[in-house]
Amino acid sequence: MKLGLIAMSGIRVCDEELLRLGLTLPGFVERSRTIASLPSLGLLTLAGATPRHHEVCYREVEDIRRLDAELERFDLVAISTYTAQVGEAYELADRYRALGTPVVMGGLHVTVEPDEALAHCDAVVLGDGECSWRQLLRDAESGRLRPLYRARPGGGDLSLAPLPAFELLEPARYNRLTVQASRGCPLRCEFCASSTLLSERYRQKPIERVLREIDRIREVWPHPFIEFADDNCFVNKAYWRQLLPKLALRELRWFAETDLSIARDPDLLDRMRESGCAEVLIGLESPVEAGLEGLELNANWKRRQLPRYREAVETIQSHGVRVNGCFVLGLDGQGPDIFDAVFRFAEESCLYDVQITLATPFPGTPLRERLRREGRLFEDRPWPRCTLFDLTFRPTPMSAEELVAGFRDLAVRLYSEPFTKWRRENVRKRYLRRARSLARA
Repeated sequence: MKLGLIAMSGIRVCDEELLRLGLTLPGFVERSRTIASLPSLGLLTLAGATPRHHEVCYREVEDIRRLDAELERFDLVAISTYTAQVGEAYELADRYRALGTPVVMGGLHVTVEPDEALAHCDAVVLGDGECSWRQLLRDAESGRLRPLYRARPGGGDLSLAPLPAFELLEPARYNRLTVQASRGCPLRCEFCASSTLLSERYRQKPIERVLREIDRIREVWPHPFIEFADDNCFVNKAYWRQLLPKLALRELRWFAETDLSIARDPDLLDRMRESGCAEVLIGLESPVEAGLEGLELNANWKRRQLPRYREAVETIQSHGVRVNGCFVLGLDGQGPDIFDAVFRFAEESCLYDVQITLATPFPGTPLRERLRREGRLFEDRPWPRCTLFDLTFRPTPMSAEELVAGFRDLAVRLYSEPFTKWRRENVRKRYLRRARSLARA
């Protein structure tokens, strides 16, 4: 069979005023372009699991309106999508089915909303797609696709994870490629729409398999920039102490998402820098107590770390690793003073990068269920507005109007060229140059 693996890509924003402002804000544009350019690791993993007698084509669709009237022909199409793009994904699936092409859909959204997806496709893959992909292909070849394919309870064994088919990519199209060393996160924040929705169990991929994936990337891109697609990379620090020296031998630069606990481990930070870690993204969520209390389902860990936020950022950056601090606006308890608080924190801690988003009740998250019970959702299925930049619920104690206006104003201040340039130059002067000189000494 000729298989079409199609990823719905690109950043979506419905707020026209924010979209207009974003065009002139360098920090906002840079991170948006980075996220938008990441290939679908899930589909590449399915491609790697596909028996060789099939022909596999990987495609990305950023804007369905730009597709040719005559679609590329396949014997089977698999579409992966996020919530904000799911309407476009359904439209594309409908077009392929009208041609008589069977369509399979997967990803977080359709795993949570399988009945909705089945109105537009022939089969839905629930959970880790690689667990059921080969059986699905056998069923498709025999013309007996089932409507649902489920991963085994707890998710797949990452020691058996297929090698993603990075050879299908054109590296020149991307500023970084993704590798995943683990799935899950023990913090389980109420708003998080990540692999915790697929499996409650934290899973780690064997080091040799991670290195094999990186070496495969290096075959097509000799000096790559890697983004680790883990929800929280450094949960298992002993694992990374073994992995980091091996990364250092491979002449790459990399980026990861983590939590503030790495600031308590200076030896780990040194090893990260020496192995090519350029930046870490840390979900600080709120620089004040409002919003942090009760944010996590399993603990109140971030609330307890709050007094050490600034010191932790300084420690990490002093070791030559930049910090991208992420804040969520609209969390319960945040008032209009939150916008100035975020700006002051970014200024005083000298964050190299800053990311702000609106609290978003994605399908399947505890946040969505709670807001639904409280009658605070503006509409039941606001999927096109689940962009992280559009408001979909009634906040408290702020009004919706205060939140939207404050978010826009904060974006202008945070991402202005002078402020972005000032932060980054100060980080370079204060930390990065000193860290490099210490490394050479």
